[in-house]
Amino acid sequence: MATDRPAAPAFQEELLRRARERAAARPAARPDSADRGPAPLSRAQHRMWLMDRLGHDGASYSVPFATRLRGPLDVDALASALTELVRRHEILRTRYVERDGEPCQEVLPAPGSFAVPVVPADPADAPALLGAEAGRRFDLSAGTVPRALVLRHAPQDHTVLLTFHHISLDGPSLEIVAEELAALYETAAHPRAASAPAPGSDPAQPPSQPQARPPQYADFARHEHRAAADGLDAGLRHWHALLEGAAPPRLPGPTHPPTDLTARPTGSHTTPLSPEVPAALRELGRRHHATPFTVALTAAFAALHRCTGQDDLVIGIAGTHRRGTAMRGLVGLCVNTLPLRVDTSGDPSFSTLLTRVRAALLDAQQHADVPFDRIVDRIGAAARGADGTSLVRVTADVLGIPTTLRLPGTDAEYVEVGVGEAKFDLSFGLVDTDRPAALVQYRRAALDEEAATAFGATYAAVLTALGAATDDLPLSHLTKGADAQFPPQIGALPEDDAHPAERLLRCHPDLSDATVVSPAGGPLLAYAVLREIGGPSPAELRAHLRDRLAPGLVPAAVTLLDVLPRSADGTVDPAHLPGLPALPAPEGPHADAVREGFAALLGRTPGPDDDFFALGGHSLVAVQLAERLRRALTLPLTGLDIMQARTPRAVSALLDARAAERAAASLRAATRPGQPGRTGRSTPAGQPALRTGRARNGTVLVTGGTGGVGSFLLQELAAQGRPVLALARPESAHLVAADGVEVVEGDLTDLDGLRKAVQDADAVIHAACTFTRPEVDMAAMDAMVDAWSRGPFVFVSSVDVYGHPVGGQVAEESPSHEPLSPYGRAKADCEARLLRAAGTAGRGGASAVRSPLVWGPHDRLRDQLRWGATGVLYQAISEGRPLAVPRPGAGGHAWYGAAWVHAAALARAVVSCLDAPVHGVANAISGHVTWHDLGTELSQLLGATADFKESDEIHPDLDHHWHYHSDRLARPLRPLPGEDLRSVLASMINPSLDRQPGRT
Repeated sequence: MATDRPAAPAFQEELLRRARERAAARPAARPDSADRGPAPLSRAQHRMWLMDRLGHDGASYSVPFATRLRGPLDVDALASALTELVRRHEILRTRYVERDGEPCQEVLPAPGSFAVPVVPADPADAPALLGAEAGRRFDLSAGTVPRALVLRHAPQDHTVLLTFHHISLDGPSLEIVAEELAALYETAAHPRAASAPAPGSDPAQPPSQPQARPPQYADFARHEHRAAADGLDAGLRHWHALLEGAAPPRLPGPTHPPTDLTARPTGSHTTPLSPEVPAALRELGRRHHATPFTVALTAAFAALHRCTGQDDLVIGIAGTHRRGTAMRGLVGLCVNTLPLRVDTSGDPSFSTLLTRVRAALLDAQQHADVPFDRIVDRIGAAARGADGTSLVRVTADVLGIPTTLRLPGTDAEYVEVGVGEAKFDLSFGLVDTDRPAALVQYRRAALDEEAATAFGATYAAVLTALGAATDDLPLSHLTKGADAQFPPQIGALPEDDAHPAERLLRCHPDLSDATVVSPAGGPLLAYAVLREIGGPSPAELRAHLRDRLAPGLVPAAVTLLDVLPRSADGTVDPAHLPGLPALPAPEGPHADAVREGFAALLGRTPGPDDDFFALGGHSLVAVQLAERLRRALTLPLTGLDIMQARTPRAVSALLDARAAERAAASLRAATRPGQPGRTGRSTPAGQPALRTGRARNGTVLVTGGTGGVGSFLLQELAAQGRPVLALARPESAHLVAADGVEVVEGDLTDLDGLRKAVQDADAVIHAACTFTRPEVDMAAMDAMVDAWSRGPFVFVSSVDVYGHPVGGQVAEESPSHEPLSPYGRAKADCEARLLRAAGTAGRGGASAVRSPLVWGPHDRLRDQLRWGATGVLYQAISEGRPLAVPRPGAGGHAWYGAAWVHAAALARAVVSCLDAPVHGVANAISGHVTWHDLGTELSQLLGATADFKESDEIHPDLDHHWHYHSDRLARPLRPLPGEDLRSVLASMINPSLDRQPGRT
């Protein structure tokens, strides 16, 4: 930790000299043609891979690079340039897999061409389209080839978006990519002009062209791996000693989280600065032998100290591994987080604080090669505060002119694209451009809005004061002009009789109600009601509480209910709350396996309530423990589950719950009434028949059988006596257990398994979908179509493929109209791939069955009522809130509502296509219902009073005004008894009605 002892300039210069000598002596990573095959991950990549394995992947790790280009754009030249860029830099076509239990990277063949879709779009619609495209997830195991999208606003006005995964590049890499793309584009657009050397230049190497063979990131990773042991232990000991006793800064969290938190998880405040401020900061740095970055970082420490009143502070910065000319032109991830711990006590002058920060920065740079995740692992549980918050929750940086794609003949304008939640709770930034500003970005779930405004104002005031005041003023005087009113610090919750955990749960934006009880002789228990299905899980809610409360205040379990039972006076009735057994220690095979797993991987036998991190656990051990338990118990479990549950008792309870769910599903399958004509070998009750040889003649391969639609498909196929081959993960095989059903283990990411299953089947029904990973869906469809050689193929698609049609009536096979959601676009691409192959090389007919909302008596289909458009109605009725629905005629449309299909009717329609393919597209619709009528039905079934009013203002989720024709499958879609709107809604709201009418 830095002290008050100022370091003399000569001493600082000596430290810098030694650092340069070490950097010069360090061998550089150079291409090695002898290195072939898989390469180890670099330290930075390993962290990113681990986040993916733990479930922390997603839009936060996408790197969108968008530029608005005014002028003529040659899209074919851009595609050629991207193709060549990906060929040159192997890291842009690399996938990440495991070999012998260790992650590694494998370079994929260079693509022959690069797809650049062009979408006509009004500039006003661009932010939503760009955000949706940037938010599509990458599948690291399939590869991280960047994606391209061009929005055409006018013939000479385009926005170009390139989306990369952060595991492939960092900030400096983006500058390399932009520079090379411009040169490659010029070559493709004007090959003769680009190849002609400039006067006086070397004809063999035109100056506009990138270097012949850039350094490859895999070589850098190999070099780093070979040198990994050099100084790592010493570096870890240094960081451990430096950060011992440090705690994350306390930030004032929101008392009532914003209601739009899901839609806008990140906030920012920008305060313009005088144009003279950056120059004044540079002059201040020159006087003290400090860079502008160090001055801005010191200002961030001063602002954080002023706003929180804390002296011992930690702020993270981004360090880099880029050193030497050998890494020039390297595209890849070469960053590391460096935690700087600085003492701001004693009301020091800014110059004194600057000296402390500079010393801490120089010290950190001497040990910048130590991966931050290894530092966190070494520190263990102490790397988090008592309330569970991360040690580095605040960062700082200086932001220069953003990188843009400058293509010849066009004017470039940077375009900001949001990609979800911020990675840190609070980030300070000095915008050092011709329009200087002080910027704060923050997670709205972690920082109060008013406090965030005050942080930004204080940071701006400090930066401004430095340009006008002497730097020997104490901080208390320097920041007097930045006074601001702050909300209470975290922990100072509203005063009432409720438990702190209950108050926090009530404030959660995804919960509508909550209570916490402390049963006699048992652990603290929490009960919560989600605003909509698809919200946080019980484990995620416990993690939310752990992040904000002392360990003794965190309930042992959170149970989700549809509604809290209440007495006549409106208070919660504890007698009707479901209880959990309170045992002194968990017992049984699950508890034994958990205890043995903890002991084997952590080196000591844990108590039932010992904390995973306090025992020395870290993220990689969490992944290993989850995999060990998953293999031993054949139950679904992830590393994130371990990190959220944390104790053997909680992990055992989680496994017990999942085993109970599996047993219930197996019992339902084993006791399902028999149907005439069904065939298949007998298996023990509740056990799926695992496939041992070639499937029987007439076998239908079904993907997605574990889902709601898949369940009805399996019932329909069984009723017709058709043998079935069902694709399922090992831990989910029980969900498809039934006579006549053989299980082939796998999922959409197992492309070889998919091909083999298709080859062994005589017909295919493809109903599986990831919903959020279109690249996985498309790769799966490619693999299945490639293996398809006989019989019919039916694809369960979606009416989302139609996009936003111009008229209100949508005929089958009508063309798509932009904008399409990423989900709808993926379905359209899969349809096109299937229909092109139909009838060729012995293949049978193909049918793409497009469905709307699917309703039916199934746990997964019940979710359909509680999220999305119908969720807006359901939650408003459940909570007694008024709701405005679109008035007929509003926005020029005569009707607003939803199309729906009963799952059983959809199953009949899909199965009918096996015998009578539609050879194209067909819609599967049971009916259409207006929002007003749907709300009325729901209110009657829920026993609530609906408070609807019609309005000319249209809620975005209720802006649906299309009727879909469904003539081609009209016969199998005809409703059977119990498939009317009211019956299906009743069966979804009341699980006791979960039954199907008998077939005649």
